[in-house]
Amino acid sequence: MLSIKKLLGHDEKFFDLLEASAQQADSSVHHLVGLLAKLEKHDSAQSLEEFVHSRRKDKKITQELTEQLCKTFITPLEREDIQALAAALYKIPKTVEKIGERILICPGDLHGRNFEKHLQLLDQAAEAVLAMVKELRNGTDVATAREMNARLQTIEGDADKLELDLLRDLYHGDYEAKQIIFLRDLYELLEKVIDRCRDAGNIILQVVLKYS
Repeated sequence: MLSIKKLLGHDEKFFDLLEASAQQADSSVHHLVGLLAKLEKHDSAQSLEEFVHSRRKDKKITQELTEQLCKTFITPLEREDIQALAAALYKIPKTVEKIGERILICPGDLHGRNFEKHLQLLDQAAEAVLAMVKELRNGTDVATAREMNARLQTIEGDADKLELDLLRDLYHGDYEAKQIIFLRDLYELLEKVIDRCRDAGNIILQVVLKYS
């Protein structure tokens, strides 16, 4: 595959901004890991400040991308692709922040719940997206993009199975109605974050195929 950078110019700012956005998505997952760790230790210092910071920073990055698109005549990727990828990346920290909000509504209902598998899948998905975005700068070859995207699809499939198992346990277990609603919504949001990562991966693969 010809390098996208060589084909359309050497302007690095769009790649810088897209990578920064993907980094915020990855950071938001780390914030979630930290929040759950504090809750597990019954730490009273629970705050959404880090989540809000990541989401606001990513929003500024997305706004900067939009402004640069208006100012730049020739872009290293098609404008529609840059906008679509930026929007997909922004949805990741935004959804993770919603998880943090839900958790702090009723943190007591999480006692005894193990989210290790969820967090592993979230971390893998966010890291995969970040790696795919970084590969765009020098022109990812189709085989590599397909392989990385297939990994994201596998993670998304594993997340679907995990959610189904947990819902099965929830509906057949001995839970109060409030707990069922709370945990069901939480499971759905956790799975949605991975869906957001998959969507970003699909856009990147489409971009690579377009320039192959």
